Amino acid sequence: MGEPTEINRGVAGRADVAHGGGSEAAKAPTVHLHEGTTRAAQSRTAALRDRIRGQRRSPARPRIWFELALIGISYWIYSIVRNAVPEQASIAQKHASWIWDLEQHLGIAVERSINHAVDGVGWLITGMNYYYATLHFVITIGVLIWLYRWHPGRYVAARTVLFVTTGIALVGFYFFPLAPPRLMTDGGFIDTVKVHGTWGSMASGPAAHVSNQYAAMPSMHIGWSMWCGLAIFFLARRTWVRVLGLLYPATTLLVIISTANHFWMDAIGGEICLAVGFLSARWLYHEWVYRLPRVPDREKSDEPITVPEQWSEPAVTAGRR
Repeated sequence: MGEPTEINRGVAGRADVAHGGGSEAAKAPTVHLHEGTTRAAQSRTAALRDRIRGQRRSPARPRIWFELALIGISYWIYSIVRNAVPEQASIAQKHASWIWDLEQHLGIAVERSINHAVDGVGWLITGMNYYYATLHFVITIGVLIWLYRWHPGRYVAARTVLFVTTGIALVGFYFFPLAPPRLMTDGGFIDTVKVHGTWGSMASGPAAHVSNQYAAMPSMHIGWSMWCGLAIFFLARRTWVRVLGLLYPATTLLVIISTANHFWMDAIGGEICLAVGFLSARWLYHEWVYRLPRVPDREKSDEPITVPEQWSEPAVTAGRR
C-alpha cells in the first residue's frame, strides 16, 4: 500500500514542476553552485593560509640546485655592491680617527699594542694572514653544507639570518666608509701582509684594485664567524665540537685585531648586524632558529600509516563467524 502512495506523490511533484513550480526548482542548482564555489574558494584560501603557517613554523629544505644558485648569485651581488661603494679616502680616514679617539677615550684602544706584539712572531702572524684570507669563506660554506645535510628544518631560517646580517653590512659599507687600522695615515699600525710578503687581505697587494679597501664597518669576519660558532655550539652533539664552535669567533677576533684589519668597534658592529638577523628570523618563523624542528614535517618518515576503515571489516566479520 505504501508504494502507490509514494508513486502518486512523485507524479504530483512532477506535475507541479510542469505547471510553473519548476522555475523555482531551476533556480536551486544555481544557488547551490554559487554557495559551493564560495566554499571552495574559502577552502583554498584557508588551505593556503595553513600551508604558509606550516612553512613558517617548519620550513622545508630547498632543492640543492636552487640553493646553490641562490647563494652564488647572492654572493656575486654582495661583491658587486661592496666593491661599487665609492672609496672616499678622506672621509674614511676621518672616520678611522674618530673611532680611534673614541676607543682611547673608553680605554679599549689596545689594537696597536696587539698588532706590534704579534707581528714580532713571524710564523704566527703569517698564519693569521692566511687565516684571515681563507677561513672566512671556508668555514661559513662548511657550516651551510652541514646545516643543509643534517639540520634541514633549521637551514632556511639560519640562512635567512646570514643574508639579513650581510645585507645590513652593505648599508654600513656605503654610509660609513672606514679605513682599517693598517691603512690609517697616522695610526702607527703595521700592515702585516706587506711586511711579511704574504697574502691575507684583499685590500693589500695585487688584489687591492678589485676590492673596496674601506668596507670595514661592520666586520663581516666577526658577523659570519659568530653565526658559524653559534650554529655549531647549539646544534653539535659532541662537547669538544661545541667548544670549537665558541673558539672560532674568539680566534677570529684576535686575528682581525692582530693583522690590523679592524677596530674593536668594527667587531661590535658585526655583532649588532647579527643580532638584527636573528631577530628578523625570529619574527619571520615565529621561533628562534635553533629551536625549530631538526627535520621539516614533510620529510618525517615515522608518521603512522592509515588505511580505509572498510579494509578491516572482512577480518572483523570473519572473526565473528
